[in-house]
Amino acid sequence: MDRRLFLSLPGAAFAQRRSLFIPSPGKGTAIMAYAFYTQRSGGQMNSIEQRWSRSDTIDTAYRRRSTDYGVTWSAPETIVTGEKRPEGMYRKHLRCGYVDPPTGRYLEFFMEGVLPTDDPLEGMRRWQLFYTYGGKTHQVVHEGAEFNAAHPLPGVRAGKNSVMMGDQSCVPLTLQDGTICVPVEITPLGANGQYYNPGQGYTWHETAVLLGKWDGDRLRWRMSNVIRLSPDQSTRGIMEATMARLTDGRLMLVCRASNDKTPERPSHRWASYSSDGARTWSAPVPWTYEGGEEFFSPSSCSQLVTHSNGKIYWLGNVTPTNPRGNRPRFPFVIGEVNRHTGLLRKATVRTVDTLQAGENEILSLSNFYAYEHRKTREVVVHMTRLFAHADGWEGDAMRYAVGV
Repeated sequence: MDRRLFLSLPGAAFAQRRSLFIPSPGKGTAIMAYAFYTQRSGGQMNSIEQRWSRSDTIDTAYRRRSTDYGVTWSAPETIVTGEKRPEGMYRKHLRCGYVDPPTGRYLEFFMEGVLPTDDPLEGMRRWQLFYTYGGKTHQVVHEGAEFNAAHPLPGVRAGKNSVMMGDQSCVPLTLQDGTICVPVEITPLGANGQYYNPGQGYTWHETAVLLGKWDGDRLRWRMSNVIRLSPDQSTRGIMEATMARLTDGRLMLVCRASNDKTPERPSHRWASYSSDGARTWSAPVPWTYEGGEEFFSPSSCSQLVTHSNGKIYWLGNVTPTNPRGNRPRFPFVIGEVNRHTGLLRKATVRTVDTLQAGENEILSLSNFYAYEHRKTREVVVHMTRLFAHADGWEGDAMRYAVGV
C-alpha cells in the first residue's frame, strides 16, 4: 500500500487508501478486477478478474467469492471468455453485477458474439446483450412479436450492428415502480442496412436506456428513445452512459464522447435528462460545472455513485488542458454533483490518483467500477493502473478506499 502517493497529490487532502487487489502476472498481461455485492445487505460479494493483453479482448476471467465485505476471497473459478468455433472466435465480455433493491435479485450482464477473424472491431456488428439470474441466462429482447434473437431491439440486427453495455461503470438503476433501467449503446445502421460510422473514428455509438420489468423470474424489456450526437459534436458518437436520480425525480445520464479526429474541438462529457421515468431523454448538452463553466474530459468511462449520505458523486477523468480522444486518462478525480441541477460542483473535485514522477504518460486510469462500502461508507474504486505499451500491456488491479 502506497500512502505517500496521496499526500503528494494536489487536491487530495482527504482520507483515502490505495492497496493492491490482484497483481499482474507480468509484462504482457494487465489485470482488470472488480467486486460487486450480491445481496441487499451484508458482506456477500463476487469478484470478477479479467486478464487483458490487447484492447477490447478478455483473454480469460476468474470469479471469486467473499462473505466478509471483500476482506478474504475464495479460490478462483475459471470463466470461459473465448473459444474457437467453425464460424470464428467466440468472445464474451463481462459487465457489472447488480442487486435489484426491491426484489433482492442479483443480476449479471454480459455481451457475447462470434468474431470471424477475432478482430475486436467485428464486435460492432456482433455483440448482443445477455443477463443471468438464478443460474439461467437470457438474451435481452424487446417486447413484441417482431423481436427475437436476430432482431432483439429497435434498430438492432444481429450480424449487422450491435448493442452493448459500455463498461463496468454503466450501472443499472431501479425506479420506484420497480423498473430496472440499463444504459446501453448501439452501433447504428446506415441506409444500406449495415453498421454506419459517420464520424470516421475508431467506432460510432448511440445511447439508449433499456427498461426491464419482472415477469416471474425473467425481465420484459422496452427501450427508450435513442440519444445521438452529430459528427460535428463527437467523432465517435455518444456512449458509456452513467445514471442517477435528482431530487425532483428527474433522471440524468452523463456520457462519453470523443474529439479524436477533430482535436481542435473541446472534449467534454455530455449530459441528457429524463422527466418520464427514462422513457424519453433530452438532446445531450456539454456537461459543465455549476454556473456553466466548461471543463475538459477525455474519451473514457465515468460513473455516478449515489451515496447513503444523500449526495451523488461523479468519478472520472478531468484534465487541465484539452485532451485528444482517449488521452490523457489522468488525473482520476471524484466530485459532488448538485442534486437539484445535475451539474458538477467544481469546489468539491479532488484527485484520487494521477501520473507519478518517472511514469510513462501512456498511463490510463479508467475502466473502473465504484460502490459504497456498507460498513465504512467509503467510496471503493476498483481500477487498474494500466500501461498499454505497444510491446505488451501491464498493470495491477488496485483498490482505492475514498472517504467522502
